[in-house]
Amino acid sequence: MRLDSGLSMSLFVSLARGLSSSRCASAFVPSGSRSSRTLSPFTRSRGSTRLHSLSNDSSNGDGNSNKMQGLRLNGMSRSSSIREMASAAVESKAVEVEMELPTNDSSEDLLKVRHSSAHVMAMAVQQLFPDAQTTIGPWIDNGFYYDFYFLPQPDPENPDEMLPGRKLSDADLKAIKKRMDKIISANLEIRREEVSREEAKRRIEEINEPFKLEILDSIKTEPITIYHIADQWWDLCAGPHVESTGKLPKKAIALQNVAGAYWRGDESREMLQRIYATAWQDPKQLKAYKKMLVEAKKRDHRVLGKQLKLFSIQEEAGGGLVFWHPKGSAIRQKIEDFWKSAHVDNNYDIVYSPHIANVELWKTSGHFEFYEEGMFDQMDVEKDQYQIKPMNCPFHCLMYKDELRSYRDLPIRWAELGTVYRYERSGTLHGLMRVRGFTQDDAHIFCLPSQLQSEIVQVLDLTETILSRFGFDKYDIMLSTRPEKSVGGDDIWDAATVALEGALKTKGWDYAIDEGGGAFYGPKIDLKIKDAIGRTWQCSTVQCDFNLPDRFGLEYVSDDGSRKQPIMVHRAIFGSIERFFGILIENCAGDFPFWLAPTQLRLLPVTEAVHDYCKSVSNQAAKMGIRVEVDRGDERLAKQIRNAEKARVPIMAVVGMKEMETGKLAVRSRKLGDLGSFAMQDLLDELVRCSDDAVEMEVMGETEKADDAEE
Repeated sequence: MRLDSGLSMSLFVSLARGLSSSRCASAFVPSGSRSSRTLSPFTRSRGSTRLHSLSNDSSNGDGNSNKMQGLRLNGMSRSSSIREMASAAVESKAVEVEMELPTNDSSEDLLKVRHSSAHVMAMAVQQLFPDAQTTIGPWIDNGFYYDFYFLPQPDPENPDEMLPGRKLSDADLKAIKKRMDKIISANLEIRREEVSREEAKRRIEEINEPFKLEILDSIKTEPITIYHIADQWWDLCAGPHVESTGKLPKKAIALQNVAGAYWRGDESREMLQRIYATAWQDPKQLKAYKKMLVEAKKRDHRVLGKQLKLFSIQEEAGGGLVFWHPKGSAIRQKIEDFWKSAHVDNNYDIVYSPHIANVELWKTSGHFEFYEEGMFDQMDVEKDQYQIKPMNCPFHCLMYKDELRSYRDLPIRWAELGTVYRYERSGTLHGLMRVRGFTQDDAHIFCLPSQLQSEIVQVLDLTETILSRFGFDKYDIMLSTRPEKSVGGDDIWDAATVALEGALKTKGWDYAIDEGGGAFYGPKIDLKIKDAIGRTWQCSTVQCDFNLPDRFGLEYVSDDGSRKQPIMVHRAIFGSIERFFGILIENCAGDFPFWLAPTQLRLLPVTEAVHDYCKSVSNQAAKMGIRVEVDRGDERLAKQIRNAEKARVPIMAVVGMKEMETGKLAVRSRKLGDLGSFAMQDLLDELVRCSDDAVEMEVMGETEKADDAEE
């Protein structure tokens, strides 16, 4: 029972204070050079990641300015490069430890370890708790899990009443791991056996495992394969596995936690207990993974979202619905403005569509038939049934059909930031990553078959332009081909697949092929981005569609006067604004690049007498498009600076009587410390330039002479 995944992991954290902070800025500066790419899983380097250890001395992200104490910026010449000086200071302190963490895709040996470990864990559980029934135990991104059902037990005080089955505790997990170690040390053979469906059913009924009968019914291929651990335990399984339990590295396996899960994800079915575990090929990998978890916890977008006042999920309003607070909304607006501008520059038209439509539209598109479980219930509107939209594409089909198109009109490129709503069970909701209402950065292209490859190349170019602006320039790419069940003829499928593959080759990108992994309506390209600690996230997708044009009867008049069907291309770059924002928060640990920071400049008044001057500076900055705040000034200067740093404000300007009298501002960077003194207008002009160019401020202002400083 296999759950495929492509998560690769690495950790980029310094042993020196301030390293991650000082390099965070440069990670967001477009270099103009060709982006590096993750190699295909069919090459040896696939999944190879670089890991840097985290020491007790590492930054917690709450006060980066005093982490550059070894670098004195005052006295540097204006022409000096701050970034070079910062890098030199940091590199003298940093000790980096490299390690490769494999993935399920890159290492079949790791995959075997995880799958066999799941079987050993299930065997250990049933040895310790004979009333436990097994269900599924797949490998996942960083390990495996197994679901168990514990039979209800009679109440000793009232035999007519039944009590819930055992609830696994931390002590139980320790006992399970101890028994697993014993099984591994016994070096028991793991053997594959093929049996008929009837024989498999007989054996399952013999050991009274009703969930396994349901699993057997869902297996459509024969023969049925069973894996044995010696003659002591067996399970339905397709493999692969190690040859014996002794091949498992028991010191590289760790049981993590227990969670609840409904059988088949159905809330009306039995509640199971799921044991999550992680498994690696050696203890060093396990240690590295645990360090990555520590770093990931620091970056949790749900925690940072609350701390930085970016967004909230108001349970009173309902789960999975995002409330964008002013600071988060400021970032979202910048994201959307850049997205729209990039699309207009690439000859897209921005469109808008309704939030609801008659349910008949969704029946025409096929969504009601195939995705009804993911749609909210319909509402009555004047005796008709209306559906809140789960997708944008049917609306764009209606817009295309609104007039007769000529081949000269194609390609047509329509882009929409369209909010959609999908039903997700409450147990699956997770911050911004899994919600019920979200905004897709949707676009649809209607083109001629001869235009398809060039259009896909343009989509990939635009994808690279947009993602690199946010610091994402390393991707895992998958080309998925025709599945067993599909619509459309061989000719159109072959031509579309060749076009997608040709576009990837034109880009010079490495990719893997997922044979049979395409959608039923067409082949696709999926792109995963890698974040700062090496995790991969599914974001961008490009999908050919032969289904909707047929269902909606979309046509164009060809050059010979006949009516033909266009190819429709679905594509998204972020996937959704909400999820991408969550990824972005975790990627930079809430320390946004200057152009995205919700507050770019905070003025710190030293005395109440300069408040009016601060307000005038603030007004001028706001008029120029700079997001600016004025501290209340009721704290000492050192506390104002600390507060600004905790709020991740990139630029601070200290304002005292001298600054007011001279019309200058004493500027401080969160990442680089003191930058010197600037005339007000010079500073604001520089900040506008940095925001427009998506770079960090690194120029030096005037600095006090050494003898002045001594006085």
